[in-house]
Amino acid sequence: MISRRQFISVAAALLALCASGCGSSPSAPSAGVTVIAFGDSITFGFGASDGNDYPALLARRTGVPVINAGRNGDTTGSALNRVDSAVLSRNPDIVIVFLGGNDLLQGVPVEQRIANITTIVQRIRADGAAVILVGVGSGILDPFNGQLPTIASQTSSTLVPNVLDGVFGVPGFMSDAIHPNDAGHVVIADRIEPALRSALAAAGS
Repeated sequence: MISRRQFISVAAALLALCASGCGSSPSAPSAGVTVIAFGDSITFGFGASDGNDYPALLARRTGVPVINAGRNGDTTGSALNRVDSAVLSRNPDIVIVFLGGNDLLQGVPVEQRIANITTIVQRIRADGAAVILVGVGSGILDPFNGQLPTIASQTSSTLVPNVLDGVFGVPGFMSDAIHPNDAGHVVIADRIEPALRSALAAAGS
């Protein structure tokens, strides 16, 4: 019986052949890998033009579809409440988790933020998916008081720290006081892309 890894390899090869001979895009998506970006309004793409949010950029760069499960206004608490329906129900292989900004803005107690993000990551990892845990920023822009490296280590997740450092507050990268514009999303995608490519390689895509 053919293994799942062998099936993925054969399917990817067939897609590549079709791309070269059937007029399809040369970067046809890898078969059998489900990637989800789970987050708040930044992940949703508020402030970016259509198709220029970081999940869409990552999908174009890697050739692998990235499901955008961002929702405007999400805190870690509301994200935890929908992790089953938005993420686990889709049987993901890789989940990008980028949350915390609204907790910071709304003054959610730090201990609760840490507990929520830890539970979110644990739930996804327990379901068998790899997690790319994205940090908002450093210093006063860190909603988790420096705890993300520990969470990532304890859950065997990949940490991409401080993606908004050098973006937040810089007019050329912001659409308003809170949300990055297209150029800001390019920076976010640049910082997440290496971790996503490593996760895709580990998943056999």
